[in-house]
Amino acid sequence: MALSGLDIYKLLPKTNCKECGQPTCLAFAMKLAQKQAELSACPYVSEQSKAALAAASAPPIRLVAIGTGEKKVEVGNETVLFRHEKTFFHAPGIFVRLKDTLPAAEADALVEQLHNYGVERVGIKLHVHGVAIENASGDAAQFAARVAAMQGKTDLPLMLMAAGAAAMEAGLEKAAGAAPLIYSATAENWVEMAALASKYKAPLVVRAQGDLSALANLTEQIKAAGVEDMVLDPGVRTSHGTLVVLTQLRRLALKGGVRALGYPIVTFPGEDAESVEEEITRAAQHIAKYAGIIVLDHFEPANVYPLLTLRQNIYTDPQKPIQVSPGLYEISGPQPESPVLVTTNFSLTYFSVAGEVEGSGKPTWLLIVDSEGMSVLTGWAAGKFDAAKIAKSVNQFGVPGKINHKKLVIPGLVAGLSGELEEELPGWEIRVGPREAIDIPTYLKTWS
Repeated sequence: MALSGLDIYKLLPKTNCKECGQPTCLAFAMKLAQKQAELSACPYVSEQSKAALAAASAPPIRLVAIGTGEKKVEVGNETVLFRHEKTFFHAPGIFVRLKDTLPAAEADALVEQLHNYGVERVGIKLHVHGVAIENASGDAAQFAARVAAMQGKTDLPLMLMAAGAAAMEAGLEKAAGAAPLIYSATAENWVEMAALASKYKAPLVVRAQGDLSALANLTEQIKAAGVEDMVLDPGVRTSHGTLVVLTQLRRLALKGGVRALGYPIVTFPGEDAESVEEEITRAAQHIAKYAGIIVLDHFEPANVYPLLTLRQNIYTDPQKPIQVSPGLYEISGPQPESPVLVTTNFSLTYFSVAGEVEGSGKPTWLLIVDSEGMSVLTGWAAGKFDAAKIAKSVNQFGVPGKINHKKLVIPGLVAGLSGELEEELPGWEIRVGPREAIDIPTYLKTWS
């Protein structure tokens, strides 16, 4: 059971040294109780108190890693119900299910497609995160062979799905050292599956059919057996059911302090879905609330891309927008007579503008002003994208030395800055460009 702020305070040194960043030890204790501070911030807490405070300072949802190396997937360790309260930290992994009954040639082609799939958005490479191999055949040797074939073709993290312990161990032997996610431990087989999780040092999915009390009891038994890294499958598959149960699990972990349910969640949006479109819609719901691993039954780049985009948007820190480095960028080999366009360093703005400029084929200088990652209008409203900052950037990044003219194009959304900018840059001609990036190619055709 989680400790209250006063319980925690009794175990702190009570020096009020402020080295933890809080004005008093009591204030620090209250932050610990609310999961808004780390115990390690106190330099003087005793080892005895550390042990007593372990439960209070541990994250409400355990961080679980699947796979190893650069491509490992880390899920869990969330601290809020809603993104705007703080941020979401660990985006869900998108896995694709591959049954061992699929012909070898088709399976190999799918794995190759998953391994090579990737698309860049606002400077970040988006990709599929793992493969779930299911022992649909019921044959342990066939399952092991498919796992072995997978290991030789990709380094994507694995999820191994088998009902029997014998088949699961056969697969785990082929994936030894890869820390795959084991699916799954139930009330009937948890002893065997927990033993395999301990032996192969792999995280374990714990499944109960819609009964959260049974699920909590099962995780406590498995934890007592020595397995710490678990992922929950509440066993619900309908759209409404998963929304309700996943929200309940998140609330119980964060607000109710129920440690037995403080683990990431795996979902299967394709099960019980009547179409691929319904599967993708459910997957989008699971990204928002509150899956840690999402296993798809179908893979098409056109369907996966919007899911990855949604995932990226939701798991971007709202207080720290994705941004690019300010500077003067060259697009299509600009010359001294080429136009100079100005915009902010918000990544989405930069890549939208840069993409349209590149698509126009017109050699162009693109001056990126430091707006602290804000878009054009937001930056202007906050005083982060104004005439003074634009003028400073013109000189800071050596624009006058790169061109043989004094013409500067500002975004149409901030046309009102033109007069102020002419005062900041005497002798320059300030032109007003399009309001939307999509109109840039047409504008550049008439630039002279």
